[in-house]
Amino acid sequence: MNSNFTTLNPDSIIGRFIKCVNVAFPKGMKTSWWLIKITIPVSLAVLLLDYYGALTFVAQYTEPLFKYMGLPGVAAVVLITSIFTNIYSVVAVLTTLHLPMREGMIIATMCLVSHGFIIETAVLKKTGSPVIRMLLLRLIGSFVIGWILNLIMPGTATAHLATINSQHKELSTVLYHWIFAISATILKIIILVNLLLILQKMLEEFGLISYLEQPLSPLLKLMGLSEKTTLSWIVANLIGLAYGSAIMISLVEEGKLNKDDADLLNHHIAISHSQLEDPLLFLTLGYTIYWLMWPRLALAILSVWLRKAELRYLVKR
Repeated sequence: MNSNFTTLNPDSIIGRFIKCVNVAFPKGMKTSWWLIKITIPVSLAVLLLDYYGALTFVAQYTEPLFKYMGLPGVAAVVLITSIFTNIYSVVAVLTTLHLPMREGMIIATMCLVSHGFIIETAVLKKTGSPVIRMLLLRLIGSFVIGWILNLIMPGTATAHLATINSQHKELSTVLYHWIFAISATILKIIILVNLLLILQKMLEEFGLISYLEQPLSPLLKLMGLSEKTTLSWIVANLIGLAYGSAIMISLVEEGKLNKDDADLLNHHIAISHSQLEDPLLFLTLGYTIYWLMWPRLALAILSVWLRKAELRYLVKR
């Protein structure tokens, strides 16, 4: 048989693609395993806390604060659930609460800033930003957004005595459903993380990153970000912080994204990320996407410029 058919040319398109896969796959599995080791215990712990009523117990002490956002005290349960879980859980809780449209959109936007703290903060730390700073940024940011929306959003707050009417199921049944849910999450992590890293390597291999950086460069400058953060910014806004972590971590570890640029990017995406998938989930509740997106983007841009001003002040000192 002719050797031309059995020997793959490493410089061919297929050969270069295979090279990208070979380089990306080990890194993808390493990052996937790191995410899975965090996701499983966190998910199980939150499940048990929720099952035994711990989240509701904590929420009763936070009720007075939520009045400033025009929200009923029970909204604290939604935010607490969001902090320890994800937006899917938030949608589920809001479906149970049946909050009025205005209140629902305010707490939903707050949750889009403050959710998945443990996993996503671990990502931000791994790419160079302090844990406490990121936690405070997101938590304070969510309350600032809630307060502003309560001031500018049409309509007025209404008295609403919503309660959570949980169906008390056997723990074994709850755990059974959790196993299926977490298995699907693990599979999603492995597939998405590896596909994203392969995509990154292909963009680098075929010199396509510049075609993304050039048209978006003016926008990134307006937001106070380096054009080197373009790919990470796109991925974080399209599919989210946790799944997009693969590319961010890879760029930092390879020295293609310095820690200063990564830190500024983190100040942006900590507040504004997953601008498509997460807001779209709230369409099932009839919420207006407009209110769920622009406040986060505006606050994220402000956060970056305040961080740059802070760094300049520290240098002068």
